[in-house]
Amino acid sequence: MSKIQTNPSIITRDVDKIAAKTGNVYESVAIIGQRARQISSKMKEELSNKLSEFASSVDNLEEIFENREQIEISKYYERMPKPSALAIDDFLADKVDFRDREAEKDEN
Repeated sequence: MSKIQTNPSIITRDVDKIAAKTGNVYESVAIIGQRARQISSKMKEELSNKLSEFASSVDNLEEIFENREQIEISKYYERMPKPSALAIDDFLADKVDFRDREAEKDEN
């Protein structure tokens, strides 16, 4: 599991910095939303893969309560920063590639 350095708590963001990347705050938010969905999907896939190792065909109540490793993995993912916070940090750090499709249509 990789260390994530993003602060998981709620922080105030400078809307002007977010809008400056594209010239339009709504376009920036749409790009951040798309990136957040990508991150969320990846995190969900990772969690499902890790938890599938513990899957059993028998639903035994004692077995469910005894599986501490599965509980610890779930708690780790719950403590991780939200995908939206990671997406905003990626966007502001220029780690997100995006293009203006309208400008591309005008050029062609």
